[in-house]
Amino acid sequence: MQTIRVETPSAKYDVHAGSGLLRTLAPRIQRIAGRVPRRVFVLTSPEIWALWSEAFLASFADPPIALFLSPGEQHKTMASVERLLRQMITAGGDRGSLLIAFGGGIVGDVGGFLAAIFMRGIPYVQVPTTFLSQVDSSVGGKTGVNLPEGKNLVGSFHHPVAVFADIDVLGTLPERELRAGLMESIKAGIIRDRALVRLMEEKADAILAREPKAIERVIAASIRIKANVVNRDERESGLRMILNLGHTVGHAVEQATRYKVLLHGEAVGWGMIAALFLGLRRSTISPPQFQRLENLIHLYGPLPPLKLRLAKVIAATGADKKNIGGVRRFVLPVGIGDAGVVEDVSPAELEAAVSYMLVRAREQRA
Repeated sequence: MQTIRVETPSAKYDVHAGSGLLRTLAPRIQRIAGRVPRRVFVLTSPEIWALWSEAFLASFADPPIALFLSPGEQHKTMASVERLLRQMITAGGDRGSLLIAFGGGIVGDVGGFLAAIFMRGIPYVQVPTTFLSQVDSSVGGKTGVNLPEGKNLVGSFHHPVAVFADIDVLGTLPERELRAGLMESIKAGIIRDRALVRLMEEKADAILAREPKAIERVIAASIRIKANVVNRDERESGLRMILNLGHTVGHAVEQATRYKVLLHGEAVGWGMIAALFLGLRRSTISPPQFQRLENLIHLYGPLPPLKLRLAKVIAATGADKKNIGGVRRFVLPVGIGDAGVVEDVSPAELEAAVSYMLVRAREQRA
């Protein structure tokens, strides 16, 4: 097991990554909490609970109260939040309660938001079950839900008291979910770690075959990158924005397809291709670097094809929550292992980048 420390001005906690964590969860949480909470809730999806409830409950003398959230971005809403909050009240939840978010990124985002606003805030634990949530969304304290106008437009910063990323649960993860999650690790390497990019190039077969040592190396490296950035910029006032490489266009693609076509990591993959093209146009990366990184994205694909109008994607980028005062903020790679945020991307540049992405997406259909 590897342990990565997150230390921000408002929170300090550990992220544990390794095998066998699920069956020893209760004593680990009790050591961190220092007591047995009066009410323990677990937010999960019916599918995850059916697969892993036995292992999850193995170490609990008194089983937590289960709350369920159906999978899919369409359920990541304020209506779902209100329903879950009322269930917690009905079950006797109070300020001494603890919530465990046990599932993928949607469960983690909604669970963190529930914990942030229930009784003005209760502690929670992240137990991510997808590759994407283990390497990205479970770490850093971002919580939230979607509005029809855009993704994650309602939320708060509320850090977990601990994160337990058990790589054993990835054994039942569908192949498409694994490949989509690996897009976030590619992103982490591009913005902060050339060694991770090289590892993912050289060990692709082992990683995709879910060999434990290879998977653990990628997960631990990805978490360290995010923890390092979050430690330096907790509230996304500057540096932390580089974690959004590929997300400006990626979120726009998700919104334009009504969250029904792509997994989040797949949308980020296409968004990264648009960002790489813009970086190439601005000479922040060289042509060989551009080709190398685009090849790496496709190595962990295939990314699903897209059939979208350029204008629809461009319009959707305007709802990105990184935008301030009508200025579109864009994360660009700077070589391999660094990135920066720019605010002067012209409409013509944005159209060129999205056009390139859409051409490549149409080629995927062949």
